[in-house]
Amino acid sequence: MSHLDPEQLTLLALGESVASLADCAHLRACEQCAAELDGLQSTVQVARTVAAEDDALEAPPERVWHAIHEELGLRTVSTATIDEPDAAGPTTPESATAAPPVEAPPSPPQAAPTAEPPGEPPAAGRGFRTLWALAAVFVLVAGVGVAGWVVQSFNAPTQIAAAQLAPFPAHPDATGTAGVEEARDGTRTLVVTVGSDTAPDTYREVWLIRNDAGALISLGVLNGDTGSFVIPEGVDLAEYNLVDVSVEPIDGDPAHSGDSIVRGELSPA
Repeated sequence: MSHLDPEQLTLLALGESVASLADCAHLRACEQCAAELDGLQSTVQVARTVAAEDDALEAPPERVWHAIHEELGLRTVSTATIDEPDAAGPTTPESATAAPPVEAPPSPPQAAPTAEPPGEPPAAGRGFRTLWALAAVFVLVAGVGVAGWVVQSFNAPTQIAAAQLAPFPAHPDATGTAGVEEARDGTRTLVVTVGSDTAPDTYREVWLIRNDAGALISLGVLNGDTGSFVIPEGVDLAEYNLVDVSVEPIDGDPAHSGDSIVRGELSPA
């Protein structure tokens, strides 16, 4: 019975649809292929969930690298054969002719190699192909993870201003912070966090106030303790640099109620 190719098992472990109906039937009947697929799927799961500082992944033992060298036909050179001098010392013409040549004994006849069943890869070869498939899984998953981290880092907004929001006398226990984040496309967002009680039939509204208190801009209603508000284009934060959160009655009046909870001045981050 021929088995599924290790490369096909690797793609199946990664979630690719590369199995025919016959392949699926083979996986149900063949314990060897099912076990290899299960091991590859476990590897994919570990590679996708383990952070760099975790201990779930261990370095392979030295015998694995020796086995890979043998499988690929690589010659491992011992440092002893390079660095250590010949214990007998240098060869001189006298020593070269002192001992007569010794014929090597004839080699014993070698047994004929055992033929592998047709269509069946050698067990060792299949095992190392599976090992390389595992390595390919790690490289692919790690590459995807690194690429995602690079894209996320590249697109992450930058904080350009921040403020500590001080309570007004009517709300002495209130606390608050504010920060302005700028995306790569130039969009600016004010992130506000306020800790205070909310009276019944009222809501909290976030404002940008001009530094001379001559004008103000409503950014929206703060639901919960934290909210994000897009700052309109063209607003100069060097001019509108006061962040204010007020208590507003539900009366349909869009103007500031005059009852501020917290307020603070934005400074460059």
